[in-house]
Amino acid sequence: MLKAAGHPLYMREIIHNLHVPPEKRQAAKKLIKELVRSGEITLLKGNRYGLTRQMRLVTGAITIHPDGFGFVHSPDPDEADIFIPPRKLKGAVHGDMVTARIEKDTPKGPEGAVIRINERTVQEVVGIFHTGRNLGVVIPENERLRFEVLIPNPKKYGDIDGMAVVARVLHFSRTGSTAEGEIVKVLGDPESIEVQSQIVIKKYQLPNKFSKPAMIQADELPDSVRKEDLSGRKDIRNLPLVTIDGEDAKDFDDAVHVKKTRSGFVLTVAIADVSHYVEKGSFLDADALERGTSVYFPDRVIPMLPEKLSNGLCSLVPDQDRLAMVARISFDLNGNVKKATFFKAVMRSHYRFTYKIVQRLLDGKDKKLLNKHKKFLKGIRQMEELARLLMQKRKERGSIDFDLPEPEVILGLTGELESIVLRERSMAHRLIEEFMIAANEAVARFLAERDIPVLYRIHEPPEREKIDDLVEYLRSLGYNIKTPKKIDPFWFQKILGMVEGKPEEYVVNSMLLRSMNQAVYSPENKGHFGLASPTYLHFTSPIRRYPDLVAHRVLKGNLRRKRKRPIYTQEELFPLGEHLSRRERTAMEAEREMLDRLKIRYMEDKIGEKFHGIISGVTSFGMFVELKEIFVSGVVRLVDMADDYYEFDSKRHLLRGKRTGKVYRLGQEIVLRLISVNKARRHLNFEIVEEEQKR
Repeated sequence: MLKAAGHPLYMREIIHNLHVPPEKRQAAKKLIKELVRSGEITLLKGNRYGLTRQMRLVTGAITIHPDGFGFVHSPDPDEADIFIPPRKLKGAVHGDMVTARIEKDTPKGPEGAVIRINERTVQEVVGIFHTGRNLGVVIPENERLRFEVLIPNPKKYGDIDGMAVVARVLHFSRTGSTAEGEIVKVLGDPESIEVQSQIVIKKYQLPNKFSKPAMIQADELPDSVRKEDLSGRKDIRNLPLVTIDGEDAKDFDDAVHVKKTRSGFVLTVAIADVSHYVEKGSFLDADALERGTSVYFPDRVIPMLPEKLSNGLCSLVPDQDRLAMVARISFDLNGNVKKATFFKAVMRSHYRFTYKIVQRLLDGKDKKLLNKHKKFLKGIRQMEELARLLMQKRKERGSIDFDLPEPEVILGLTGELESIVLRERSMAHRLIEEFMIAANEAVARFLAERDIPVLYRIHEPPEREKIDDLVEYLRSLGYNIKTPKKIDPFWFQKILGMVEGKPEEYVVNSMLLRSMNQAVYSPENKGHFGLASPTYLHFTSPIRRYPDLVAHRVLKGNLRRKRKRPIYTQEELFPLGEHLSRRERTAMEAEREMLDRLKIRYMEDKIGEKFHGIISGVTSFGMFVELKEIFVSGVVRLVDMADDYYEFDSKRHLLRGKRTGKVYRLGQEIVLRLISVNKARRHLNFEIVEEEQKR
């Protein structure tokens, strides 16, 4: 009707033109307001309603960059985001639902101005409290929230100056630069790791308390496996399955066993049967779905399931009966899959190994340890033999193995930060990685062949523009690389091989990874580019990932059926996949930020110290650097390069001194000195130590 009218209309005109009877007018007005909220129509000055698209308007959430500009995200995924300069925000703050007018089209995309703030979404802010005589101020920890929360009568909260707090926002100023609020919770000393974790939990709105109904359901579960639970299950308690995990792991959701035969290998992967206890649609299920995944911080885990399940009933602890879903896969002597079977079982873990112990057993040098684990030695060596075959098979099909160093935070006995070291990735880790990939693929194939709806783990090929940028980047490093006609994993494999062992290996690995799309969950089986796998899903971690729980329910419902039985419909799975992909991204961002916060605190007493680094990025304002010793990144700003005037060569990704001709390029190793630490922005500033440079 609005489209036919050709111009904006008043509410009464809309009601009249639609011939809405009096008894339905309130319902019609409510629907019109919903259309305004969704952005399809816009309420204009003078209380007239118009079609958003026809007026070059967009209604959506605004994201504010720490530097002050913003982007309005269109609800239409095919529409570009609108860039909003700082002066045209009209008081909008990060997260607000706004209406923006597109004012001009630029080569980088549309640019516009906020014309209305429809809804303020920021209700609580976590930040640092600073007290004054009559007014307190909370400075938000989220650098995108570029306003201060003013707290009247601060003395009533006691002596909390410098403490981390949660403030409730009562109302915003017209400009959006300040808000008035009240303190609702004092978190404590922001320098403690405990409080830093609380800050990140609040900032990312991570659900960290289970609902009362979910806890009641958890408490009603048995403490151990009961006789009635064994019905319809295969008894494999005598099979010497073992778990292999990190030193600090508390939830063990996978146990493995390998047996070599004359014709090949039999791999048994037993996964905790979480779906037996967490029924679809239950309170426990609702809480797990809301979380989507467990979140791991150096000092704690925010679990997807209550402790009674995650560390108890569903954790495959040694010498305890546990319910499991089992994938049994037969391979020939070359590592090719011959067949795979799946069944419900009752099992027992016969030993809890750590990666370090398994690696020492594989190394074969510790006689005392070899003697202690004599009965498991043969099985562990056969595991290695099979894992190496599977690694080779994956390499042959093009699977990309990024071997980026990962940092591990070491905490002291009282929870203080001791050091940041390289996380070990040994053959023991690879055993489990290979067996989990094999089990995930086997379940995915079984369900795909029967066309049974499930959530796949998909990883689409990278866009050609990103590959073009990558090729340009590699050429600037001196590699004679051409853009491939066909983008396939083998091309990536080839580049990884070219840089292996060279100073720029880490930088190139990072760039390759950045050129990739993110893996997501979807009911459409589009394959997994990175693993070069045509059919892949997540099945092996139902304690900590909801998509694995979905796969268990679907597999269990179709084990002995000739006709498929959909447990989820496609209509259910599409929004479910989008939600779980979002929850995974949020968890990853929170984990990354927590690590960055700890890195900054680890570095703050090291001002003046020297470090070896690699140039990981070159820009018009300076260079990004990665420290080799402790996996911390920072910047060298041009203003701190006082020996010359440097020009930025964007094509070759380098800086060149006008007077000296000195060049700093991507992948170059340099010696650095830490000169300042900005904890609020989590920035480290370095300067170059001239006399020790590697040429």
